[in-house]
Amino acid sequence: MSVLYRAIGEKIRELRTNYGGQGLSQDGLAKALGTTSNTVSRWETAAYKPSVGDIERLAQFFGVPMTVFFPGMDAEVRVQALLSATGDLDDDDLDELTRYAEFRRARKALKATKKA
Repeated sequence: MSVLYRAIGEKIRELRTNYGGQGLSQDGLAKALGTTSNTVSRWETAAYKPSVGDIERLAQFFGVPMTVFFPGMDAEVRVQALLSATGDLDDDDLDELTRYAEFRRARKALKATKKA
């Protein structure tokens, strides 16, 4: 099991167990995401690799950015994560993702300009 998917699984477990101050069961999370509790369990143990769509749904459910699943990882691991997460996307989805990345870069540059 890769370090990347172990880290993602740990983050899913952390978010789930702290959800709403009371935590949420694997079954509760599975129902909210339209999947099974076995799938959630396997994500958390890195037996299954969540797709980019899965990570996006998790991020939306927990109200966190997708990058929360990849903190503190070096550039090589982040690139591996990005490539893995986009592996099942079609050309239109990849184009949209590229436009979003360009938007984020431009917004960051604009913020830096305003602070200067």
